[in-house]
Amino acid sequence: MEKEENSNKNQKDSSEKDSELNKNSNENFREENKKKNLDPEEKIKDLEDKLARALAEMENQRRRYEKEKDDAFEYGGFAFARESLNLIDNLERSKQTLENDSVLKNSDSLKKILEHLEIINKDTISIFKKNNIEPIDSVNKKLDPNFHQAMMEIENEEKEPGTIIQEIQKGFMMKDRLLRPALVAVSKKIQKEKEKSEKDEQNQEKSAKK
Repeated sequence: MEKEENSNKNQKDSSEKDSELNKNSNENFREENKKKNLDPEEKIKDLEDKLARALAEMENQRRRYEKEKDDAFEYGGFAFARESLNLIDNLERSKQTLENDSVLKNSDSLKKILEHLEIINKDTISIFKKNNIEPIDSVNKKLDPNFHQAMMEIENEEKEPGTIIQEIQKGFMMKDRLLRPALVAVSKKIQKEKEKSEKDEQNQEKSAKK
């Protein structure tokens, strides 16, 4: 009994599919006949419409190609530029290491080395600028998540909360694109009231225990 029901169901599904195919075939046939029966003016309009659509598609493809070509020209060295920023990072680290060296501190040798490192750093920045790579201005600016990444908060009474007070790693832009964000430390309010409240609560707990 179950086999017969399944067989009937399959036959019904097959019949419905055949019916749908016949319907689509008939519609396509009618559409073709309709086009064949068009008068010359209607045929011309139909061809003009097809030509206009084809030209529009070609123009869209041309614009996409031009944009891709411009992007490749403008930002083709984007990855290389981002990797090259390690040069500046390493120069800065070298400078800090030498400045913290107790043996070299306040020596004439250290001064000369730092002077040479500063010259190399300036030349590197100059080369970057000639290639439209600019450092992001950060210190004393308001934190902007489009250009800055906050790494820590430092209590400070003189600056408004959210003001950048220290640059941990310099950020850079390549024309209008972010090459890498600046890693920064931002100011926050000194928690005097909170500390006073916590001390008062602790004192109250001690008094209660006594």
